[in-house]
Amino acid sequence: MKLYVKYMVSLRCKMKVKEELTKLGLHYVIVDLGMVEILEGITTEKRELLKNKLLESGLELMDDKKSILIEKIKSVIIEVIHYSDEIPKEKYSSYISNKLNYDYTYLANIFSEVKGITIQQYIIKHKIERVKELLLYNELTLTEISYRLNYSSVAHLSNQFKKITGLSPSYYRGLKQNRDQNLENM
Repeated sequence: MKLYVKYMVSLRCKMKVKEELTKLGLHYVIVDLGMVEILEGITTEKRELLKNKLLESGLELMDDKKSILIEKIKSVIIEVIHYSDEIPKEKYSSYISNKLNYDYTYLANIFSEVKGITIQQYIIKHKIERVKELLLYNELTLTEISYRLNYSSVAHLSNQFKKITGLSPSYYRGLKQNRDQNLENM
């Protein structure tokens, strides 16, 4: 049986869900971003207990089919941008469509209707968050980050970064370096 969990976007969230399932005596096969597969059926009473326990941790057990589909879309995007070593070379629209076995236009329409932004805007926001993360680690050059996140050029990445954050990538990286130097000089 599959259950869908909203706001489940990190390893910590996965651990919390596993913990709650174990406490309720439910045996899971898979606990993935946004989705849990359990071996047995779940009683209404246990479902309600799980729902309440997850809510205490900021997670939400979902019933609505549109919400479930939105969470699946978000999970695919988060997983590929934040947790995958390599961004797919195919267009995101094709990747998401193939991964979820739905027509992309259908997914895009539902996503926009429910979230109020396009899937593309959501992807861009997550790519910029990933760029910020990689800039702060200071292990990769901007060219390497651009390549890793499948930008057409460093200029495209820089323009998108500045549009979203109001800062250039190099200025953003410099803020962290200045802060680190100030801490060292204390």
